[in-house]
Amino acid sequence: MPARYDGTSYPEPQIASSLLKLFNNPELNSLTRRALQQNPEVALSASRLAEAGFNLEKSRSALFPALTGSTGLGKSRTSAGSFDTFDYGLDASWELDVWGRLKNSTRASALDQAAAAADLASVRQSIAAQTMQAWFDLVSTTKLLELAHRETESLESTRQLVERRFEAGTASFADLELTRADLENARADLERTLDSRDQAARRLKVFLGEYPDARLTSTGDWPSLSRGVPAGLPSDLLRNRPDIDAAYQRIRAADSRVKVAHADLFPSFSLTASTGQTSTSLSRLLLGKDGVYSLFANMSAPLYDAGMRQAELGAAGERAQQALESYRSTVLTAFREVEDALSSEHYLAREERARQTALAAARSAEKRTRRDYEAGLSDLLTLLESQRRVFSTEKQTITLHATRLNNRVALALALGKGI
Repeated sequence: MPARYDGTSYPEPQIASSLLKLFNNPELNSLTRRALQQNPEVALSASRLAEAGFNLEKSRSALFPALTGSTGLGKSRTSAGSFDTFDYGLDASWELDVWGRLKNSTRASALDQAAAAADLASVRQSIAAQTMQAWFDLVSTTKLLELAHRETESLESTRQLVERRFEAGTASFADLELTRADLENARADLERTLDSRDQAARRLKVFLGEYPDARLTSTGDWPSLSRGVPAGLPSDLLRNRPDIDAAYQRIRAADSRVKVAHADLFPSFSLTASTGQTSTSLSRLLLGKDGVYSLFANMSAPLYDAGMRQAELGAAGERAQQALESYRSTVLTAFREVEDALSSEHYLAREERARQTALAAARSAEKRTRRDYEAGLSDLLTLLESQRRVFSTEKQTITLHATRLNNRVALALALGKGI
């Protein structure tokens, strides 16, 4: 690993230590908490963790003796007549873990549980981040919808201006048709933006674990970007990212299962004991007379299985190798996500400043062009082009700011900052 990240983060005056502390926005934080409580992916991951806990208890029980009780009632008929029989029995068995097979099996289950716990933490962080980004998308499309309304109103105003000039004989019919074409295109874009806003609301409702209708609305206010995310050192990532921790625990679990498969090649030892009684009289059975007791030590060893156990050992070794390669892939992907987000922090901030400057210049040019057109000093095409440039640049500015917010969340998620 390098000593530092290649990406250069955009300096911020404040530092956020978790996803929920990134933006001081009550609406956003409330939605994120609702998603963490109601999202089915979080519930599914929590159920898998609970299942892993039960699997651990099941595996751990093999380390202890097992007791089995039985009782029976029967009727027999002989030449001398018929009679009832009563019996009970108690059997005990215990496998001696000479080669550590049971211990390693239990250890593998415990590591599976640790991996499931890390998976749950990773899912919670991912759902929180995706909910935030879905909300930014809703805010962005809400702002774009407001802009589309303003664009339609502006083009309608231009159409009315050209229509007055056409009636006065100072504008051509072609000019009037051009303004009508731009107005209708703006109305078409407005309908498309309405659809995008509704889809953004539905996506957010799914993250909230609710029916995906489009009734969810937003105030349309951007959260502040004043809080940055400290990158730290690359080595910190291995401790902070829960998905990396989960992959690491799966390596250890796979290694323990290799040891289990290896122990299966050797003999197994067990102790069994049983006690019981059979009687033709229930009273004699209850008195406990004439009982039978036994105690055995058993050994069983594989003599021939056509290479099945050796094949299982080889397969277990390959599964451990797969877990290792999966871990390496997870770590490399994590480093790439951090580097991408850090680099984007720098470039997106510079791009937004340039877009804001371009937007201010476009608005100034549009005002001047409109005055010139009204005074007869400019043609219609110049006015329409200046209007298109204003609204196009403002659309880009809105989309770019949403991208910066999304990237800030992606950086916090990539660094494993938690919730």
